[in-house]
Amino acid sequence: MTFGTVTLNDGNTMPTIAYGTGSKWKWKSVVEFVATAIDCGFSHIDTAQQYQTEPDVGQAIRESGLSRSDFFVTTKFGGGEVQEEFNKSLNGLGLKQVDLYLIHFPTPRIVGEKGVAGTWLELEKIRNSGRARSIGVSNFQLSHLETVAEISTVTPAVNQIHLHPYNYSEMKPVLEYCAKHSIVVEAYSSLDPITKFPGGPVDVPLAAAAARRGASMVQALFLWVHAKGVVIVTTSSTRKHMEEYLAVGDLEPLSDAEVAAIDEAGKGGPPVATAAMLARLRLRHLRRARTELSVVVLGLLLLGLWKLQVFGRSGMRCI
Repeated sequence: MTFGTVTLNDGNTMPTIAYGTGSKWKWKSVVEFVATAIDCGFSHIDTAQQYQTEPDVGQAIRESGLSRSDFFVTTKFGGGEVQEEFNKSLNGLGLKQVDLYLIHFPTPRIVGEKGVAGTWLELEKIRNSGRARSIGVSNFQLSHLETVAEISTVTPAVNQIHLHPYNYSEMKPVLEYCAKHSIVVEAYSSLDPITKFPGGPVDVPLAAAAARRGASMVQALFLWVHAKGVVIVTTSSTRKHMEEYLAVGDLEPLSDAEVAAIDEAGKGGPPVATAAMLARLRLRHLRRARTELSVVVLGLLLLGLWKLQVFGRSGMRCI
């Protein structure tokens, strides 16, 4: 099983793993990281208006020495006037066309007065103009997808969502709707069970699947995503991890039994104890930081009083 492409409902093809330049990198230069990802073999690069990384992505693509046709570039609308903001995205990327343009969130802050329906119709205009080969949505639930279906002449090609074993049961209706309407699902933050909720019930079947293949738990988790017919959107700042992710394409797929075991383990959601522990650690860290700040402030106040006393007395003697 290699990471190939998936055919979208509009006939275009999309690589089934993407290098994301998301919220983790906001306000940071990602030129070097994207360049490394390209060198490792990533051809699908995911960015967004909100990430502030479009210029860096464009620079890395230009400096790669590869042709534009070697890349699949996704960016997302993050609010404002759709046509104007899309043009800004193109200018930031230094491209005449993107491969996929998404509505980032169906929230009022993003879609504004036009709402989901009006914003989607603006994306249809962009697609019809040829400036975006495909259009889609991100973080859309059933109600949002149904709203688009009522008014659209173009079905979204993609719905990019937050998906991992602990929220799979919750997101299953969305996955089923997308499958029924030939909407390809992309998943971001799929590693949350390992990075945010370690030690949970999903770890056991993941570890077993990984051991059978001489793979890592991260790779086993991406195999689970792939088994669901979902495109992976991931990120890293290190070549080692980028290569680890791409190597998933050469691993034996999970069996039906392995997928079912991971599904079952994830049904209860993330481990409450772990989440509570992380919350306590954050609170403890904040309290410690506040205490340390209070000590510093108190020290400065005492120092100021001491100086006032010393220099005040000296001044009195001089008089």
